[in-house]
Amino acid sequence: MPAKTGLDLFQRKWPVRLKGARVGLLVHPASINRLYEYAVDLFLRSKKCSLAALFGPQHGIRGETQDNMVEWEGFRDHKTGLPVFSLYGDTRKPKPDMLKNMDAMVIDLQDVGSRYYTFIWTMELCMQACLEGGKSAIVLDRPNPLGGVISEGTVLNPCFSSFVGNRQLPIRHGMTIGEIACYLKDEFYPSLDLHVIPMEGWERKMWFDETDLPWVMPSPNMPTLETAIVYPGMCLLEGTLLSEGRGTTRPFEIFGAPFIDPHSLVKRLREFKLPGIAFRPLYFEPTFQKYSGRLCGGAHIHVTNRERFKPFKTGVAVLKAVHDLYPRCFQWKNPPYEYENEKMPIDILAGTHRLRQGIEKGEDLERMEAKWREECLHFHKTVRKRFLMYG
Repeated sequence: MPAKTGLDLFQRKWPVRLKGARVGLLVHPASINRLYEYAVDLFLRSKKCSLAALFGPQHGIRGETQDNMVEWEGFRDHKTGLPVFSLYGDTRKPKPDMLKNMDAMVIDLQDVGSRYYTFIWTMELCMQACLEGGKSAIVLDRPNPLGGVISEGTVLNPCFSSFVGNRQLPIRHGMTIGEIACYLKDEFYPSLDLHVIPMEGWERKMWFDETDLPWVMPSPNMPTLETAIVYPGMCLLEGTLLSEGRGTTRPFEIFGAPFIDPHSLVKRLREFKLPGIAFRPLYFEPTFQKYSGRLCGGAHIHVTNRERFKPFKTGVAVLKAVHDLYPRCFQWKNPPYEYENEKMPIDILAGTHRLRQGIEKGEDLERMEAKWREECLHFHKTVRKRFLMYG
């Protein structure tokens, strides 16, 4: 049975109490149904509600901003005539005057299964605003592209909360955006009138390419499912001065820096004996972002068995290898980063300072993994399992 998203089902499963409601719609380029129809067009035609405004997260409602950390301003949509409010600029949380002409906010965002990805935190800020303004929130659920079985990585320490991780979740969280919404409501916003329109035909073991749903880039540097698979580990490179492959055709799969010898790096990485992966030495020249126009040495990650592949462990291994091989050249990125002006970017990405300190002290990779595996297991037993909606 092919999977159907909340957007595919919203006409049939719309909350009875909200029939005729004036709604704001939070969307981005991947907000499409099985027939490639855009959520905005579907809501304009719907008789279940009336569309009052549009909201966009990082990268805009149609992917207007290519790079990360590029703010954008609201505008009036020439096609619909509706106001479009930016939630990645002067404000990331809807202001009361943005919500004044509506009864509810509908959220239809494709997450990629990693805590760093900012869309789930934009959703949380919208939930906050709805609660404060007496509005309802409706989340249209979508698949976790990585499936919903495996979780991996450090669980966020609240001391390191930020826009790349505001609440306790493992980095590869193994939840859908609707399940995360239920977790946030139960733990932090119990009085919010939240409605999640669940999927049909999706099972936790499914990867995105097993859903029969169309893949649309949820952000400009997330071109393929393969990108999403490596992202839970390789996004850590944003906390360093290493290139994470932005400005190439394979972001997050390609990485490196001008000072790296590809063959020495790959030899070191192979010593970790990481499962489900092969490293290929290469040179590349980014067209934008870090080291734009400069030749970099590095490697290309090839996932050979995605069921065994551990993206977070792999990302940490990359950091350890470059740090140990090139101690005079390796550098952590300094703030600001994603609206955090004091804490180190690597610390807010990891949700802890312990990862950075472990790499600096030369801590064994297997010992580091044992610690975050224990954190994941504890989170699953005490929190995550209560909010899982699918078998």
